[in-house]
Amino acid sequence: MGKTPRGGKLAALGGSSTSSGASAPRPTPTVASMLQELQSLIKQTQDERDSGAQTLAGIGKTHDRMKNEVRVSPYFKQKLLGLYQNALQDAKKVLALIEQSQGKMAAVKQEIGEKQARPVTQPKDVARRSGMRRGMLMTVLHQYALEQPVWLGKPGESPPSLCGCIPADDKYKCKPSDQVAARVRTEDGEEQWILAEVVSYNSHNHRYIVDDIDEEGHNEKRRYHVSKRRIIPLPMYKADPQTTLQALFKPKQLVLALYPQTTCFYRAIIHEKPKDLNSEYSVLFEDTSYPDGYSPPLDVPQRYVLPMRETKRR
Repeated sequence: MGKTPRGGKLAALGGSSTSSGASAPRPTPTVASMLQELQSLIKQTQDERDSGAQTLAGIGKTHDRMKNEVRVSPYFKQKLLGLYQNALQDAKKVLALIEQSQGKMAAVKQEIGEKQARPVTQPKDVARRSGMRRGMLMTVLHQYALEQPVWLGKPGESPPSLCGCIPADDKYKCKPSDQVAARVRTEDGEEQWILAEVVSYNSHNHRYIVDDIDEEGHNEKRRYHVSKRRIIPLPMYKADPQTTLQALFKPKQLVLALYPQTTCFYRAIIHEKPKDLNSEYSVLFEDTSYPDGYSPPLDVPQRYVLPMRETKRR
């Protein structure tokens, strides 16, 4: 796993196991309450959409009946006017609920702090004190992976770049706020792939400015200036194992994968591909502390398994 010892990772996690069977951290009461309210808003939105669908169906049926009319009668005019007014009101209700949901989502993000955690070198007792916060941040990262859209192409259509394992083309430029894997020189002088957020891109010198998304133990975000070749965009779409096998990494293929419960990427090989949209890659991380040089199988979502890229040391 590069130059970071395996014990250091576990210490940063408070000595807990990172196996795929570990239970997911629970959100704080405040966030849990917000999520319940958000769930209620989503249900109301769907109910309003279902109600609006009936109104739209009524408009369609009325137009079908009018096809046999030589002239549009006052009856149909009045009926259509009423139906369209109802449809407009239905749309406004749905829009209002969506805006409320967006506001609630923003409040959840603000409560969490928009931070995803990466382990830092610190005593075990400090790691334990911040464990709940770190666990919440890991939950957010996992939620991002669950919400990643699935690419749905037409029969015979090839998946685009940044779908599953398909890399970005050479001319692709990451946008501000995009999450990427960035190879940076850390405070201890070692180079490491970390999960970062794009701040800007300079097309003249082909360099990105990125922020480390982990603010744990720091008063402000750590900012890095890195060349384009030291940036790997995260996939935009999830590949469906049932229909888009060509967009999945193959077993024994070398990749960069996010180590569970951290925001550091390490070299790994694919152990098993996802079997369906709800399953993840099973990967073996390079780890010299094991006899065969690899960790036991660990699950990593598609979003955080990237094509391996070697970089020259400066």
